[in-house]
Amino acid sequence: MIAQKLDSQLVLELGHRPALGREDFFISPCNEEAVFLVDKWPQWSSPLLILVGNPGSGKSHLASVWRASSGAAVINSKDLKRNDNPWHLMHPVSACVVEDVPEKMDDQALLHLINVAIEVGGSLLITSIATPSNWSTELPDLASRVRAAPIVTLNEPDDGLLAAIMVKLFADRQLSVSPEVIAYIITRIERTFDSARAIVGSLDREALSQRRPITIPLAREVLQQFNVIR
Repeated sequence: MIAQKLDSQLVLELGHRPALGREDFFISPCNEEAVFLVDKWPQWSSPLLILVGNPGSGKSHLASVWRASSGAAVINSKDLKRNDNPWHLMHPVSACVVEDVPEKMDDQALLHLINVAIEVGGSLLITSIATPSNWSTELPDLASRVRAAPIVTLNEPDDGLLAAIMVKLFADRQLSVSPEVIAYIITRIERTFDSARAIVGSLDREALSQRRPITIPLAREVLQQFNVIR
């Protein structure tokens, strides 16, 4: 009994690596415009493309797809500093991804990078949770550059995409779950990527802790913990 209790308490959060290939990205009406624009490279109408969406909406996945085709470098917006020379980010591939641009950022650094991309005839893909109209920029030149760029939003998933995303989230954890379980879950959770990710993580932990397969009864127990059971 004590050993079983310790086993339950010591369930490890095993590492899992998301599959981020082009074939792993599911297209639906809520993201098809973004996919179209990313796939259109290098025939972009602007050197800058901005992807906006909530956490888990697929921004990083699409950015990874674009990096594979463009050879782009990648930088987190927190590492973009005004005293850095961004030239090395745009050379020799002349392409760069800036991920997770916040509402408040280093305006001068971002403007400098955009200008370098324009100067070398390169391409810049920016991802953000916030729409550019909510960015707290104080530089008119940066605001002008952003207004001129295509901005596309990855919306919350429909039924088909939510089901596909859950299958992928389980597969990323090396878990195979029946379509019946997936259907049971998606009709009972919030239609958001965050909710799907949270449920999958909890089901994985509970299945390991209780040494049970992921079935509808286990899903019901986990959903009750989230107070979303109907």
